[in-house]
Amino acid sequence: MAKTRGETASGKTAGGKTAAKNSQMKNFEERLERLEILGEQIRKTDIPLDEAIKAFEEGIKLARTLENDLEKIESRIEMLMNSEETLADEPAELELFDAEMAPR
Repeated sequence: MAKTRGETASGKTAGGKTAAKNSQMKNFEERLERLEILGEQIRKTDIPLDEAIKAFEEGIKLARTLENDLEKIESRIEMLMNSEETLADEPAELELFDAEMAPR
């Protein structure tokens, strides 16, 4: 098979990390959509009890994995927000209040 532009010998593109992150996000969104579908199925009054239990079990597993993913995302965002580079680029917030706090 011929390599495409930007593809390495291993078959991965130079932007492989970006592609992997996009894939992870798509996977997250797909699992979230599946959880919503399961919730709708469980709410139906005509669903047999054994199917409702199976859907509930699958939903619990999905909810737990989504919760773990969200914790990772929150942690990453916190790290980005608190990084020295971000802090150095932003003016100190206290300066915004100096003019308002000054006696008139």
